[in-house]
Amino acid sequence: MKKLDVLNINAEKVSDISLNDSIWGAQVNEDAVKKMIRLQLAATRQGTQKTKSRSEVSGGGRKPWRQKGTGRARQGSTRAVQWVGGGHAHSIQPRDYGFKINKKERVLALKSALADKLASKKVVIFDHLNLESLKTKDVKNLIEKAKLEGKVLFVTAGDCENLFMACRNLKYTYHVMAEEINVLDIVNADTLVLDSEAVKVIEEGMNHA
Repeated sequence: MKKLDVLNINAEKVSDISLNDSIWGAQVNEDAVKKMIRLQLAATRQGTQKTKSRSEVSGGGRKPWRQKGTGRARQGSTRAVQWVGGGHAHSIQPRDYGFKINKKERVLALKSALADKLASKKVVIFDHLNLESLKTKDVKNLIEKAKLEGKVLFVTAGDCENLFMACRNLKYTYHVMAEEINVLDIVNADTLVLDSEAVKVIEEGMNHA
């Protein structure tokens, strides 16, 4: 089993924690990670774009002029696609961009993302992340003391309201609960920070997946 130091809120080592090799030591599957990221990005697309076809626009019920003898091109309706106010050819319809992947692939993708972060030495574990206040400076102080780099994703077992509120004013800090951890957030983060309870929640959840 892999072991990591557990830090307190002052970034001092207080103990260590053993990580489940089947999760944190899994072989990274890049295809599964990419597929999961595509799935999450697709889910954010609204797909509400819409244009009207000629059957949906109003008017144009009768033929604008007779078929022959006028010297003009024959026309069946003023709502055909070539007319102003007419329908759109090959009109765009609302659609769902989502697709499905099976449960094993989802678990594999999450394991791969976590294992890659650990292998890159970008995982930091605290005994707890309960800040004394919801002031942004408390998060900044924590980041400076622990020497956390880049975009920081905080993952906690509880809601840690002070941490959540304090992170909102910084563009490079994010907070999610352990049950909500996902591949896209992990990949986008430069440093993954968890409390020790969050590690247990993640491991238990994935072992029962």
